Amino acid sequence: MKNYLVSVALLASVSSTAFAEETKSGWTGEGALSAGQTSGNTDTRDIGLGLKLAKTSGPWVFGGEAAVDYGEIDGVESKNRIYGGLNVDREINDRLFGFGKITHERDEFTGFDSRSFLGAGLGYHVLTGEQTKWTVRGGPGVKYDEVKPIIVEGEATIPADTLTSFSVFAGSEFSHAFNDSVTLSNSTSVMYAEESTQISNILAVTSKFSDALSGRASYEVRHDTNPPAGFEETDTATRLSLVYGF
Repeated sequence: MKNYLVSVALLASVSSTAFAEETKSGWTGEGALSAGQTSGNTDTRDIGLGLKLAKTSGPWVFGGEAAVDYGEIDGVESKNRIYGGLNVDREINDRLFGFGKITHERDEFTGFDSRSFLGAGLGYHVLTGEQTKWTVRGGPGVKYDEVKPIIVEGEATIPADTLTSFSVFAGSEFSHAFNDSVTLSNSTSVMYAEESTQISNILAVTSKFSDALSGRASYEVRHDTNPPAGFEETDTATRLSLVYGF
Protein backbone atom coordinates (compact mmCIF):
# COMPACT_ATOMS: atom_id res chain seq x y z
CA MET A 1 0.00 0.00 0.00
CA LYS A 2 2.86 2.37 0.86
CA ASN A 3 4.52 1.87 -2.55
CA TYR A 4 1.20 2.51 -4.26
CA LEU A 5 0.63 5.76 -2.35
CA VAL A 6 4.11 6.92 -3.33
CA SER A 7 3.34 6.11 -6.99
CA VAL A 8 0.02 7.99 -6.80
CA ALA A 9 1.71 10.99 -5.19
CA LEU A 10 4.36 11.11 -7.90
CA LEU A 11 1.82 10.73 -10.70
CA ALA A 12 -0.45 13.36 -9.14
CA SER A 13 2.52 15.73 -8.90
CA VAL A 14 3.34 15.17 -12.58
CA SER A 15 -0.33 15.71 -13.48
CA SER A 16 -0.64 18.98 -11.57
CA THR A 17 2.59 20.25 -13.10
CA ALA A 18 1.33 19.31 -16.57
CA PHE A 19 -1.94 21.17 -15.97
CA ALA A 20 -0.11 24.27 -14.79
CA GLU A 21 2.35 24.33 -17.71
CA GLU A 22 -0.07 23.34 -20.48
CA THR A 23 -0.64 26.83 -21.90
CA LYS A 24 3.09 27.55 -21.88
CA SER A 25 4.37 24.31 -23.35
CA GLY A 26 1.61 23.36 -25.77
CA TRP A 27 1.08 19.93 -24.19
CA THR A 28 -2.46 18.58 -24.12
CA GLY A 29 -3.90 15.45 -22.54
CA GLU A 30 -5.97 14.10 -19.68
CA GLY A 31 -5.75 12.85 -16.12
CA ALA A 32 -8.14 10.15 -14.86
CA LEU A 33 -9.15 8.80 -11.45
CA SER A 34 -10.86 5.40 -11.70
CA ALA A 35 -12.48 2.65 -9.66
CA GLY A 36 -13.16 -0.81 -11.02
CA GLN A 37 -13.55 -4.55 -10.79
CA THR A 38 -10.84 -6.93 -12.04
CA SER A 39 -11.17 -10.66 -12.74
CA GLY A 40 -8.74 -13.33 -13.92
CA ASN A 41 -5.42 -13.61 -12.10
CA THR A 42 -6.87 -11.31 -9.42
CA ASP A 43 -10.55 -11.01 -8.49
CA THR A 44 -10.62 -7.66 -6.74
CA ARG A 45 -11.91 -4.13 -6.63
CA ASP A 46 -9.26 -1.56 -7.37
CA ILE A 47 -8.57 2.13 -7.78
CA GLY A 48 -6.34 3.75 -10.36
CA LEU A 49 -4.78 6.97 -11.56
CA GLY A 50 -3.77 7.67 -15.14
CA LEU A 51 -2.14 10.42 -17.18
CA LYS A 52 -1.84 10.93 -20.94
CA LEU A 53 0.11 13.73 -22.63
CA ALA A 54 0.66 14.77 -26.25
CA LYS A 55 2.39 17.60 -28.06
CA THR A 56 2.62 18.45 -31.77
CA SER A 57 5.66 20.32 -33.08
CA GLY A 58 5.71 20.64 -36.86
CA PRO A 59 5.73 17.10 -38.34
CA TRP A 60 6.52 15.56 -34.92
CA VAL A 61 4.04 14.30 -32.34
CA PHE A 62 5.35 13.44 -28.86
CA GLY A 63 3.25 11.37 -26.46
CA GLY A 64 3.46 9.84 -23.02
CA GLU A 65 1.28 7.70 -20.78
CA ALA A 66 1.47 6.56 -17.15
CA ALA A 67 -0.90 4.56 -14.95
CA VAL A 68 -1.02 2.93 -11.51
CA ASP A 69 -3.68 0.47 -10.25
CA TYR A 70 -3.99 -0.90 -6.73
CA GLY A 71 -6.41 -3.24 -4.94
CA GLU A 72 -6.82 -5.01 -1.60
CA ILE A 73 -9.03 -7.82 -0.27
CA ASP A 74 -9.52 -7.89 3.52
CA GLY A 75 -6.40 -5.77 3.96
CA VAL A 76 -4.25 -8.03 1.75
CA GLU A 77 -2.78 -6.59 -1.45
CA SER A 78 -4.46 -8.14 -4.48
CA LYS A 79 -3.40 -5.83 -7.31
CA ASN A 80 -0.38 -3.63 -7.89
CA ARG A 81 0.34 -2.50 -11.45
CA ILE A 82 2.50 0.34 -12.76
CA TYR A 83 2.71 1.18 -16.46
CA GLY A 84 4.58 3.82 -18.45
CA GLY A 85 5.05 4.49 -22.15
CA LEU A 86 6.61 7.02 -24.52
CA ASN A 87 6.16 7.41 -28.24
CA VAL A 88 7.34 9.72 -31.02
CA ASP A 89 5.53 10.01 -34.37
CA ARG A 90 7.02 11.61 -37.49
CA GLU A 91 4.58 12.64 -40.20
CA ILE A 92 5.53 11.47 -43.71
CA ASN A 93 2.43 12.73 -45.52
CA ASP A 94 -1.17 13.56 -44.58
CA ARG A 95 -1.90 9.95 -43.56
CA LEU A 96 1.37 7.99 -43.33
CA PHE A 97 3.79 8.40 -40.42
CA GLY A 98 6.73 6.68 -38.77
CA PHE A 99 6.92 6.04 -35.03
CA GLY A 100 9.17 4.95 -32.19
CA LYS A 101 7.76 3.37 -29.05
CA ILE A 102 8.97 2.27 -25.60
CA THR A 103 6.86 0.79 -22.79
CA HIS A 104 7.53 -0.63 -19.34
CA GLU A 105 5.10 -2.47 -17.06
CA ARG A 106 5.30 -4.00 -13.58
CA ASP A 107 2.42 -6.17 -12.41
CA GLU A 108 3.00 -8.36 -9.37
CA PHE A 109 -0.01 -10.59 -10.03
CA THR A 110 0.72 -11.82 -13.57
CA GLY A 111 3.83 -13.94 -12.95
CA PHE A 112 6.15 -11.29 -14.41
CA ASP A 113 8.32 -8.88 -12.42
CA SER A 114 8.34 -6.57 -15.43
CA ARG A 115 7.79 -6.36 -19.16
CA SER A 116 9.43 -3.87 -21.51
CA PHE A 117 9.25 -3.19 -25.25
CA LEU A 118 11.34 -1.03 -27.57
CA GLY A 119 10.40 -0.77 -31.23
CA ALA A 120 9.64 1.35 -34.30
CA GLY A 121 7.50 1.12 -37.41
CA LEU A 122 4.91 2.79 -39.62
CA GLY A 123 1.39 4.02 -38.99
CA TYR A 124 -1.54 5.12 -41.13
CA HIS A 125 -4.54 7.36 -40.46
CA VAL A 126 -7.33 5.29 -42.02
CA LEU A 127 -10.16 7.67 -41.10
CA THR A 128 -9.63 11.37 -40.38
CA GLY A 129 -13.16 12.81 -40.19
CA GLU A 130 -14.34 15.19 -37.50
CA GLN A 131 -16.64 12.53 -36.03
CA THR A 132 -14.81 9.29 -36.81
CA LYS A 133 -11.07 8.69 -36.51
CA TRP A 134 -9.11 5.48 -36.95
CA THR A 135 -5.35 5.04 -36.83
CA VAL A 136 -3.35 1.81 -37.18
CA ARG A 137 0.36 1.21 -36.62
CA GLY A 138 2.81 -1.66 -36.52
CA GLY A 139 6.45 -2.62 -36.57
CA PRO A 140 9.25 -4.77 -35.14
CA GLY A 141 10.99 -4.42 -31.81
CA VAL A 142 12.61 -6.15 -28.85
CA LYS A 143 10.69 -7.41 -25.80
CA TYR A 144 12.21 -8.00 -22.36
CA ASP A 145 10.32 -10.20 -19.87
CA GLU A 146 11.49 -10.69 -16.29
CA VAL A 147 9.76 -13.86 -15.08
CA LYS A 148 9.18 -14.45 -11.37
CA PRO A 149 10.42 -17.64 -9.71
CA ILE A 150 7.77 -20.20 -8.77
CA ILE A 151 8.05 -20.85 -5.02
CA VAL A 152 6.72 -24.10 -3.52
CA GLU A 153 7.23 -24.76 0.21
CA GLY A 154 9.97 -22.14 0.37
CA GLU A 155 11.92 -23.43 -2.63
CA ALA A 156 12.08 -22.06 -6.17
CA THR A 157 10.85 -24.96 -8.31
CA ILE A 158 11.17 -22.74 -11.39
CA PRO A 159 13.94 -20.12 -11.14
CA ALA A 160 13.59 -16.46 -12.09
CA ASP A 161 14.49 -15.77 -15.69
CA THR A 162 14.94 -12.87 -18.09
CA LEU A 163 13.72 -13.44 -21.64
CA THR A 164 14.82 -11.25 -24.53
CA SER A 165 12.98 -11.84 -27.78
CA PHE A 166 12.27 -10.37 -31.20
CA SER A 167 8.74 -8.98 -31.19
CA VAL A 168 6.21 -7.44 -33.56
CA PHE A 169 3.77 -4.78 -32.38
CA ALA A 170 0.41 -3.92 -33.97
CA GLY A 171 -2.06 -1.35 -32.68
CA SER A 172 -5.40 0.22 -33.57
CA GLU A 173 -7.01 3.40 -32.17
CA PHE A 174 -10.64 4.08 -33.14
CA SER A 175 -13.06 6.76 -31.96
CA HIS A 176 -16.49 7.96 -32.98
CA ALA A 177 -18.23 11.05 -31.62
CA PHE A 178 -22.01 10.54 -31.56
CA ASN A 179 -22.40 14.23 -30.69
CA ASP A 180 -20.47 16.99 -28.91
CA SER A 181 -20.80 15.16 -25.57
CA VAL A 182 -20.60 11.38 -26.13
CA THR A 183 -17.70 9.48 -27.73
CA LEU A 184 -17.12 5.76 -28.27
CA SER A 185 -13.50 4.56 -28.46
CA ASN A 186 -11.77 1.24 -28.96
CA SER A 187 -8.05 0.63 -28.48
CA THR A 188 -6.42 -2.67 -29.50
CA SER A 189 -2.79 -3.78 -29.24
CA VAL A 190 -1.01 -7.03 -30.09
CA MET A 191 2.55 -7.80 -28.96
CA TYR A 192 3.75 -10.94 -30.76
CA ALA A 193 6.83 -12.94 -29.71
CA GLU A 194 7.81 -16.57 -30.15
CA GLU A 195 7.46 -17.37 -26.42
CA SER A 196 4.08 -15.67 -25.97
CA THR A 197 1.77 -13.07 -27.45
CA GLN A 198 -0.07 -10.42 -25.45
CA ILE A 199 -3.36 -9.03 -26.75
CA SER A 200 -5.32 -6.23 -25.14
CA ASN A 201 -8.51 -4.38 -26.02
CA ILE A 202 -10.18 -1.43 -24.26
CA LEU A 203 -13.72 -0.40 -25.20
CA ALA A 204 -14.87 2.88 -23.63
CA VAL A 205 -17.70 5.41 -23.69
CA THR A 206 -16.84 8.95 -22.58
CA SER A 207 -19.48 11.55 -21.74
CA LYS A 208 -18.60 15.22 -21.22
CA PHE A 209 -19.90 17.07 -18.18
CA SER A 210 -18.15 20.32 -19.16
CA ASP A 211 -15.33 21.47 -21.44
CA ALA A 212 -12.74 19.92 -19.11
CA LEU A 213 -14.54 17.30 -17.02
CA SER A 214 -15.90 13.95 -18.32
CA GLY A 215 -17.10 10.59 -17.09
CA ARG A 216 -15.95 7.33 -18.66
CA ALA A 217 -17.05 3.70 -18.53
CA SER A 218 -14.60 1.15 -19.94
CA TYR A 219 -14.12 -2.59 -20.33
CA GLU A 220 -10.64 -4.05 -20.83
CA VAL A 221 -9.61 -7.56 -21.86
CA ARG A 222 -5.96 -8.68 -21.63
CA HIS A 223 -4.90 -12.09 -22.96
CA ASP A 224 -1.55 -13.87 -22.79
CA THR A 225 -1.18 -16.92 -25.03
CA ASN A 226 1.48 -18.52 -22.80
CA PRO A 227 1.48 -17.18 -19.22
CA PRO A 228 3.83 -18.56 -16.53
CA ALA A 229 2.72 -21.81 -14.88
CA GLY A 230 -0.16 -21.35 -12.47
CA PHE A 231 -1.44 -18.10 -13.99
CA GLU A 232 -4.60 -17.39 -16.01
CA GLU A 233 -4.44 -16.53 -19.70
CA THR A 234 -7.11 -13.80 -19.57
CA ASP A 235 -7.76 -10.82 -17.29
CA THR A 236 -10.68 -8.41 -17.52
CA ALA A 237 -11.25 -5.01 -15.91
CA THR A 238 -14.43 -2.92 -15.75
CA ARG A 239 -13.85 0.69 -14.73
CA LEU A 240 -15.68 3.95 -14.06
CA SER A 241 -13.46 7.02 -14.34
CA LEU A 242 -13.57 10.74 -13.73
CA VAL A 243 -11.51 12.41 -16.44
CA TYR A 244 -10.01 15.90 -16.54
CA GLY A 245 -8.94 17.06 -20.00
CA PHE A 246 -6.53 19.91 -20.68
